[in-house]
Amino acid sequence: MTTNQPSTHHTIDIEKSAGTLNVSSRSTSSEHVASEPVAPIPIPPKLRSWNQRIENLAGLEARGIKRVLPEERHAASGSAYAQMAMLWFSANISANNLAVGLLGPLLFGLGFTDSAMCAFGGILIGSAVTAYMSIWGAQSGNRTMIVLRYFMGYWPAKLPCLLNMILMIGYGTIDCIIGGQILSAVSGGSMSIVVGIVIVAFVSWVIAVFGMAIFQKYERYAWAPQLFVLLILVGAAGRSFNASLQSTDLITGEPLVGGPLTAARLSFFSLQLSVPASWAAAASDFYVYYPVNTKPWKSFSLTMVGLTLSFLFVNLIGIGLASGTFVNHAWLEANDISSGALILAGYDGLGGFGKFCGVIIALGLINNNVPGTYASALGFQVLGRYGKMVPRYLWVCVIVLIYFVCAVAGRNNLFDILQNFVALMGYWVMIMVAIVLEEHLIFRKGKVFDWAAWEDKKVLPIGTAALVAFLVGWAGAIIGMYQHWYIGPVAIKVGGVGADIGVWLGCAFAMVVFPPIRVWELKRFGR
Repeated sequence: MTTNQPSTHHTIDIEKSAGTLNVSSRSTSSEHVASEPVAPIPIPPKLRSWNQRIENLAGLEARGIKRVLPEERHAASGSAYAQMAMLWFSANISANNLAVGLLGPLLFGLGFTDSAMCAFGGILIGSAVTAYMSIWGAQSGNRTMIVLRYFMGYWPAKLPCLLNMILMIGYGTIDCIIGGQILSAVSGGSMSIVVGIVIVAFVSWVIAVFGMAIFQKYERYAWAPQLFVLLILVGAAGRSFNASLQSTDLITGEPLVGGPLTAARLSFFSLQLSVPASWAAAASDFYVYYPVNTKPWKSFSLTMVGLTLSFLFVNLIGIGLASGTFVNHAWLEANDISSGALILAGYDGLGGFGKFCGVIIALGLINNNVPGTYASALGFQVLGRYGKMVPRYLWVCVIVLIYFVCAVAGRNNLFDILQNFVALMGYWVMIMVAIVLEEHLIFRKGKVFDWAAWEDKKVLPIGTAALVAFLVGWAGAIIGMYQHWYIGPVAIKVGGVGADIGVWLGCAFAMVVFPPIRVWELKRFGR
């Protein structure tokens, strides 16, 4: 596909053309003029000079959340569009997603076939959710949390932004812990998990600091060694995969049937949906440099392909490893040590080469960590004008420091973090997407967005309907959640033993509440 847009990036580095320290809303002739211009925050000259020297480093992206104008986009090409799928495939063909697959047999007691079918269905729906949210990046030139202002309003959109930052920091914590576990297992325990955490966090920091261009190039090639060593893992460990494993009550040892089986399937299905869907709140961030005439179906389908293939592949491996612990005593003992040790045990018999493969898998967690670190750093700028004043690369430093500390503190509790954190974060993402979908299809269908008005509170929706629906949706999620530390009154009734239906109740509540309040809001305020 070609573009007739003028090419400006030969003489101007567009990723440096919107420095962060200038936080005035005064616009160029091609930008929307805000009805209430924001006064610039004075910056000490020395600080401005110091920041300028850093942002002039070759390859460093200086741009923060400022909209990428149509004339600033990169020219389209087949390889550039292929990168859409490659980015998601590379970012998610990683050990943290493999670890989620372990939970089917090891936590919910599901057999191999039940676990695989739940993973397949959940991943398809969750990937579609993120793929839908990705279509706005190229259209608008705005980051996902900025796009959300057009659907939820300027102020209410800050709540999902804050939750997304927590989500990405949580995944960064999980990535660091699993990487540390694998590297520790490779060393035979001579290297502590903390050292492995340091390695994963440090490399993630370096790549995320430099920003879009560097990490897009990194993701373009980083998938290849991951795919290679994971295929080796299938070959080495596949003989111990217990494909005949049946769903079983892990406490009584009796077969799971009827209500308890349905409850286990529903909980694991919801968990599998939540993981790929968790990228929805950052999906547009990585497409803002694509041409404005990029077709939505192209963004959707390429994102869908990258997410679905990567998640299905690694989750099926995780399910296979988990099923093998029921017939392979060595794997069971390894799992008692850590999930990372179980992954490494799959390479038993390959000697030093197996350990080398384990190191590659551990370093592959960086692929998953960098996009989340990048997106969460932008979140600080979305929260307010003072956050916007601080350069993106400094917020990256803050994010990495936070999840490094969390990883060190929680390194011995990975299983609990996976079980509780992933599902909990999935609730709000699905509620947010439900609101966006209704606003898009019911109230905005066929209408043109003024994407240049991303900071203008007088143009953006008030957000009353979205805020109320979001909070009501959370109420639905609370009564339907089934977590170790809390079980909702509706969740406990599912199947006679309880199941996590928080995602479904949360979406249902929000989708019922939003339309009538939005109708009133439009009549009352006109926007």
